Order: sequence, then C-alpha cells, then structure tokens
Amino acid sequence: MTTFRISEAAALLGVSADTVRRWVDAGRLPAQRDDHGHRMVDGADLASFARAQIDTEDGLGLSSARNRFRGIVTEVIRDAVMAQVEIAAGPFRVVSLMSRQAADELGLEVGAVAIAVIKSTNVVVEIPDHART
Repeated sequence: MTTFRISEAAALLGVSADTVRRWVDAGRLPAQRDDHGHRMVDGADLASFARAQIDTEDGLGLSSARNRFRGIVTEVIRDAVMAQVEIAAGPFRVVSLMSRQAADELGLEVGAVAIAVIKSTNVVVEIPDHART
C-alpha cells in the first residue's frame, strides 16, 4: 500500500502542507499516524480526494479534451509565421507552437493568463525512481 507524508501529498496536489493539514483536521482527507507520529495519507484516499477536486465546470462548453492547465504566459517568441508560447502552470512548464496569427489574435503576451488545453492519444507515464521500491 502506497502512503504519502503530508508534504508529499501537498506537492502532488499543488498546495501547501498547511492546507493538507487543515483538510485532514477538518476530516476532508483521511490520514493515519505512523509509528513515529507522522500523519500519513493512503494513496487510494489521496487519489479519490484529488479526483473530487477536479473542476469540471470551466464554462467552455463541451470538449473531448480533458487536460487543462491554467497558468501564466512566461515567454512568447514570434517570427514571421510561427510563435512559441511558454506557460507556467503551477510547477509545470507547457510549451505550445502555433501560428503567429493565432498568438496575435489571442493577445498572448508575457504576464497574460492562459489555459493550455491538451488532447493526446500518446501520453508517456513515468514512475520516479524512489517510487519503485
């Protein structure tokens, strides 16, 4: 059974450890104490909690794309035809290549809020080295 310390759960959920502690204290997220008194969250409980936190009401209508990363535009490189747009979405970096015309029409500039919508039938899943034990 995979379990996570409060700080690990916080990193996975993209919030502070204090936020996770408040959720545990309020009974929103189950946790148990280990032999050393540290609060531990069961992996299945954390996954269930994370799934319940997903905001599916984005006001954008129906779409088959499920991966939406809201963030801030950190870089826009334009040439005559194409634009490369980088978005920082939490700890994640998303880079998109698009026509310059599309970037101009969207008004994409450094500091703008943007949502990267990703639909892919080819998604690579990796397991961190420390999780293989």
